[in-house]
Amino acid sequence: MEIRRATTVAELLAAAHLYDAPPREDWAAAFLAAPGHVLLIAYAPDGTPAGFVSGIEMHHPDKGVELCLYELSVDEAHRRRGIGRALTEALAAEARARGCYGMWVGVDTDNEPALRTYAAAGAVDEGVFTMRGWSFPRS
Repeated sequence: MEIRRATTVAELLAAAHLYDAPPREDWAAAFLAAPGHVLLIAYAPDGTPAGFVSGIEMHHPDKGVELCLYELSVDEAHRRRGIGRALTEALAAEARARGCYGMWVGVDTDNEPALRTYAAAGAVDEGVFTMRGWSFPRS
C-alpha cells in the first residue's frame, strides 16, 4: 500500500467510490485550491484507491493551528488491514510537519470501528461531547 497526497482533481474524482456521495469536479477543484486542506489517498497494489483521509487546518488567534480530521474512509474490500490507521498516522505526520499543535476528530460514540482505528493511531478520549449542526439547502 502507498499513501500519497492528492494534488489533482483527477485523483479526487478517481476515489469517487470512497465518498458518501458522487464528487463534483468544481467542488474537488475548490477543495484543492483552499489553503489548509489536505486529502491523502491509500492505493492498493493494483493502483486503485483503497481509502482516503481528509483534513482541514483550523486557525485561532490564541491557539495557533490545529488540524481537524474531517473524514476517513476505507473501501469495504480493504478494511481490517490497518489502512485506516496508516491514513490517520499519515495525516498526523502531515499536521506535525505543518506546525500544528494538535489534531482532532469528531466521532459518534457508537462507531466502534472508528474508535478502534483512532485509538490504534494514538488518539486519546477527551470526553463525551455533543455536536449541533445547521443544514442549509444546496443551490
